[in-house]
Amino acid sequence: MNNRQIKDLLYEQVARIGKAVSSPKRLELLELLAQSERSVEQLAGELSIDIKLASAHLRALREARLVTSRKEGKFVIYRLTGDDVAGLWVTLREVAQEHLVELRVALDQMVAEPSKLLTVDRETLLKRAKRGEVLVIDVRPQEEYEKAHLPFARSMPVQEIASRLAELPKNKDIVAYCRGPFCLFSEEAYRLLSSKGYRVQKLLDGVSEWQAAGMPLAET
Repeated sequence: MNNRQIKDLLYEQVARIGKAVSSPKRLELLELLAQSERSVEQLAGELSIDIKLASAHLRALREARLVTSRKEGKFVIYRLTGDDVAGLWVTLREVAQEHLVELRVALDQMVAEPSKLLTVDRETLLKRAKRGEVLVIDVRPQEEYEKAHLPFARSMPVQEIASRLAELPKNKDIVAYCRGPFCLFSEEAYRLLSSKGYRVQKLLDGVSEWQAAGMPLAET
């Protein structure tokens, strides 16, 4: 094998990753699996696609060694092959946000009110949460919180907030976060809590963004 053939082979192997993540649905699968492992049926439901199509997308990710699977009874459970795969998703999104004006416009539409976004840096938020000056709530499903969450955060799935308002203080700032900038759970939490008179803001970070920035995570 000559030098040209070797170089072609090297680039071809790296291109396998690019090919695997070239689908919007596969990117969403990576984001979901960065939160916690899931069955094919759960993933299909989250993406609003049929199980056969979900399986095909997962197969493409598995062939690129980005996900792995195991059998649990009659179910096939998928997970990422490493934290670096979650970091890959964060990097791809950040590069797209930096260079694609269409993406920035779409994100701006999601965040029509800048005042709803938390503006302090991650280190400051962590210190304030540790001191009890701010209450951070994780509005993702409980199983995602249990796998990993921001330090000092309290689990409060978005569908439970309305029935758990008594647990939230009105004399303290509340920060809600979910799966990252594309997740709408924190927007739902913000709208509900602000309409009830709570001092609430959104954090665009999810656990993947937090970890990619070198910040610590906690587990239950």
